[in-house]
Amino acid sequence: MKKQTTHKKSKASKAFIAASNEPQRCPWCGTDPLYVSYHDEVWGRPIKDDQELFAKLCLDGQQAGLSWITILRKQQHYETAYDQFNPEIIAHYNQQKVEQLLQNPGIVRNRLKVESIIKNARGFLAIQSSNVSFSEFLWQFVDGRPIQNHWQSLDQAPTNTPQSDAMSKALKKAGFSFVGSTICYAFMQAVGMVNDHLVMCPQHQECRELGKEFT
Repeated sequence: MKKQTTHKKSKASKAFIAASNEPQRCPWCGTDPLYVSYHDEVWGRPIKDDQELFAKLCLDGQQAGLSWITILRKQQHYETAYDQFNPEIIAHYNQQKVEQLLQNPGIVRNRLKVESIIKNARGFLAIQSSNVSFSEFLWQFVDGRPIQNHWQSLDQAPTNTPQSDAMSKALKKAGFSFVGSTICYAFMQAVGMVNDHLVMCPQHQECRELGKEFT
């Protein structure tokens, strides 16, 4: 009996060592399946599409004062409420539409946040009218290529940088709102302008490889 107990402990110890040596995803996503899926499949992967970038920037602005998971759970409601984030449609929303949105329980019913997406749509169209794609406008702040960071822990990652400061200033000048530097940096992390997956996270290398292919 004593030998069997020792053998079981030995197997358990080996299993623990093996598990501890496995790459661990960034801890900020916890164990919520929606958050884990977002971390593994979306966050940090470079995005080039204009409308997708517009939608993400708007959604990041909605999280001001809230947690990102709150907005993530409402994302589908936002897409329905705001015509799949089509800037050309949103830019023509009138006051009646604003009041309608403020009655929608699927989104954050804050007047300034509701109106911010309309302002952002108009800013988006203004940028495009200058013969620059929204993608080009945003990616210029990292010279068109993802910045590859090598953080060992979450507290090493900044909340804003000179690049996010510059992006925030340019977006505000173009008429956008809820685009402070901290929001811009969170956006940059999410759309792969910076690779802020921790180095031990499996997605760090994957996003690094995607960044090499990004043009």
